[in-house]
Amino acid sequence: MQYLRSRNLSKPFLLPSRKLFTRPASTRLFVGGLSYDTNEAVLKAAFEQHGEIIEVKVICDRMSGKSKGFGFVQFTLETEATTALQKMDDQLLDGRNIRVDYANKG
Repeated sequence: MQYLRSRNLSKPFLLPSRKLFTRPASTRLFVGGLSYDTNEAVLKAAFEQHGEIIEVKVICDRMSGKSKGFGFVQFTLETEATTALQKMDDQLLDGRNIRVDYANKG
């Protein structure tokens, strides 16, 4: 825990340090380290056991149409996305260990 003083310097207030370093939960997950053969159907099948999915997208090269090795999975609920992140991070999918994290906003 970190203590900071307020502007009037009379009373310090407590700043929870845990909140400073955690990323807020989201319904959208980034999935990296995908095999170039992994398609959206395979990605959806792997993640749908953890909750209802809104959208699955494997990012592909515009010219060749081949996968760039990453994608996104969006769930209906934050709790489902959090469970999927915990269960699927560093798991084997199509012969590769995938990395799962919350997707950046924007």
